[in-house]
Amino acid sequence: MASPGHSDLGEVAPEIKASDRRTAVAIADLEWREMEGDDDGPNEAQDRDFPTVERSRLQEMLSLLGLETYQAQKLSLQDSLQISSDSMKNWAPHAPKDLPWSFLRKLQALNAEARNTTMVLDAPPDARPVEKESQVEEETIYWDTADDISADIYSFSELPTPDTPVNPLDLLCALLLSSDSFLQQEIVLKMSLCQFALPLVLPDPENHYHTFLLWAMRGTVRTWGSQPPRAVGSFREDSVVLSRAPAFAFVRMEVSSNSKSQLLNAVLSPGHRQRDCFWHRDLNLGTNPREIADGLVEISWFLPSGREDLDIFPEPVAFLNLRGDIGSHWLQFKLLTEISSAVFILTDNISKKEYKLLYSMKGSATKYYFILSPYRGKRNTNLRFLNRLIPVLKMDHSHVLVKVSSTDSAGFVRRVRAIVAHVARSPCRRVSVEDMANAARKLGLRVDEDCAECQRAKGRMEQITRKIKDSDAYRRDELRLQGDPWRKAAQVEKELCQVQWAGDPPEKYRAELRHRLLELRMQQNGHDPAWGLQEFISGISSPSLGEKQYFLRWMEWGLARAAQPRPRPSPETTLTLRPKHCGAVDFGEPLWPEPLGVEHFLREMGQFYEAESCLVEAGKLPAGQRRFAHFPGLALELLLRGLPLELIDGNTLSTPLRWVTGLLKELHVRLERRSRLVVLSALGVPGTGKSTLLNTMFGLRFATGRGRGPRGAFMQLLTVAESFSQDLGCDHILVIDSGGLIGGVLTEAGERFEQEASLATLIMGLSNVTVVSLAETRDIPPAILHAFLRLEKTGHMPSYQFVYQSLHDASAPGSKPRERKQLLAQPRDASRATVQMGDQGGGTRTLAGLAFCDPEKQHVWHIPGLWHGVPPMAAVSLGYSEAIFELKRCLLENIRNGLSNQNKNVQQLIELVRRL
Repeated sequence: MASPGHSDLGEVAPEIKASDRRTAVAIADLEWREMEGDDDGPNEAQDRDFPTVERSRLQEMLSLLGLETYQAQKLSLQDSLQISSDSMKNWAPHAPKDLPWSFLRKLQALNAEARNTTMVLDAPPDARPVEKESQVEEETIYWDTADDISADIYSFSELPTPDTPVNPLDLLCALLLSSDSFLQQEIVLKMSLCQFALPLVLPDPENHYHTFLLWAMRGTVRTWGSQPPRAVGSFREDSVVLSRAPAFAFVRMEVSSNSKSQLLNAVLSPGHRQRDCFWHRDLNLGTNPREIADGLVEISWFLPSGREDLDIFPEPVAFLNLRGDIGSHWLQFKLLTEISSAVFILTDNISKKEYKLLYSMKGSATKYYFILSPYRGKRNTNLRFLNRLIPVLKMDHSHVLVKVSSTDSAGFVRRVRAIVAHVARSPCRRVSVEDMANAARKLGLRVDEDCAECQRAKGRMEQITRKIKDSDAYRRDELRLQGDPWRKAAQVEKELCQVQWAGDPPEKYRAELRHRLLELRMQQNGHDPAWGLQEFISGISSPSLGEKQYFLRWMEWGLARAAQPRPRPSPETTLTLRPKHCGAVDFGEPLWPEPLGVEHFLREMGQFYEAESCLVEAGKLPAGQRRFAHFPGLALELLLRGLPLELIDGNTLSTPLRWVTGLLKELHVRLERRSRLVVLSALGVPGTGKSTLLNTMFGLRFATGRGRGPRGAFMQLLTVAESFSQDLGCDHILVIDSGGLIGGVLTEAGERFEQEASLATLIMGLSNVTVVSLAETRDIPPAILHAFLRLEKTGHMPSYQFVYQSLHDASAPGSKPRERKQLLAQPRDASRATVQMGDQGGGTRTLAGLAFCDPEKQHVWHIPGLWHGVPPMAAVSLGYSEAIFELKRCLLENIRNGLSNQNKNVQQLIELVRRL
């Protein structure tokens, strides 16, 4: 994709007022009606009545899917992530009202079958979820026209009923129309990870107020390679919203015997493996009539891997697909002609009406290609109108392709690819999604990002980030309480902790340490928050919850782009850096400097709170003069809205105790009666997929990707539905991701290792359930083994699961008992994970020697690889999704059955943090 710069579409369009937008839409509609007027004759007045039927059709679809209640109060991301009894069930939907929730659950789990809307209507009652048992009966429609002679048969005759499957595209449109901006963004992000085509223009058949989904696509980041490969830097990572590429649109005019979605899939599919990026007629329910999805515009990209033997095109290319006939969706068609380098029009025949429609595109700079499948006897008519169109659309005969049943499909696909490659190589229009949104505004389409809250939040973000020229210099000059001041204070606090456990240390030394710490905290407290931090605090203090959430998302993206983008290592390079035979490569050390992120602003707030709290405790500052006592409350609000908060600073390998305690106290107050907690943690060597695993299981937002994710341990909060909390035994689940805390150096000496072991002990000591992610089945980080041994002495042992994730083979087999025993047995000499317990007379211990390890129990999981094939165009593995679901079900079953440690309330968690 081309780097961001000046758009090929001209200057950014000013925001169009609502009245002007309605006028533009009306003009586009009038243009189409004038073009088809000669053919419609006296039926035109009747056709104008159909929007009323469309309105009824949309409302009926929303009611059928159980989404009508989410029109005033939209479905939120937090609603979709609640843990309920359904979270433990892998059942097929039985009624249309099950479909939205089934889709969201499968999409969260990166399930390649998420779009399948097949229902099992004949399931026995005992096979259905209890809360769903009566839905099919409730939704059955009994309608007798004799009861209402004036009933409008058109509003019911083709609508899906509980006995009729719902078209997957109708489900997607209905769900997007019922979701708030942040759930829409999550849906699009997960669809991108599943390699599904993404919704770009969302139709609203009720009032034709179509929406361009710019904001929904903001969070989608893709990685692609450039040729030649095999070197660090050959891969590039960027937002799909900002990077530019040539775009090619595929549309249907009237009737086409050829499926454009199948053609698009074939063009995008490398080798002989067919990718179903675009849903098409040969898939399940693909032939079911669309009720509300006509007018939907989808987009997908081909992204090269950097390997000439695999790449169809050497550079990124965007493909757009308009659902429905261009005549019925003239506004969307005009948009596609303005943003595309070429438009492929699929039709069976060209008559007078189609000729008039296309003649209106005279003067367009876009290239036009026809894919015809003509009826018999229509050859001369087609040729006559095509000859008239050639000078109008500046075509030649090479722009007309004929595909009939006898045409060689593979050869035809190669020909289409050759056309795309030729246009992309020549000087052509290159556009980003932002450029497309500007063109949409000019045509009168609504852009979701143009709401006032979103724009105010964006403006505040830009004020902060425009002052960031160098991220390291900004952290040093503006976020002054971090770095050396915090590192020195953390070291003194660690020494204080050590002397407390040393038995009877000299009081003079202890007083000296306390004095040194107080001096460091007084120096920190002598600073005022920098201007950028003050603006950040103002942004997260907004009384508008929506504006606050917009601001956080804008800050994440703005900070990611504030520094110069770094090249990403190729997958091959990353794998060569992995210790093939457990060599001494430290995965705790990042390949790239830690990027500036929201967590640094929150860490600075935490240090202001820490310094002030220390002075208050020492009597050096009256409590009434505190300026930062409200900071934990501000941060907690972000945690409740789904932002990961830092528990352990990865740079200093220390915990800001007063800050974390303040957060938990605020959490205790906020949760009130629903304060029963289960703590679930994940530890392991970086690069083994543990953050992706947690995100896939629970829909969390932990940072993923080496060189991009922060190194500290972060926590997120999951809510358990009240209807399920009594059964599960808790009200919330606090999930902790250890990030890059645990290095891969297999040594047992040195301060770094001792710090890692202490932090692993802290995380596991807080946990009821721990997932240990392994790079190899017999490679257990010694810091984690140390933590197991230390906790065994205290009697506090979390329920644990070892997870081995295949990084290469998507079809890895299931768990093998032999390998479970190997993991628990004495490791190889090259990867000894033993602990010398000489001081306590314990001798040398291995994992198998621990009392809690039972090799006959299912403690070890083998997770297949996430991808089938070579990224970035590899298909997602269904085996990965299914294995993750089974692991999730096992974890929740262990919690429900009391196999984990006794659940805690927040107050008990605070005491554990202080003690550990």
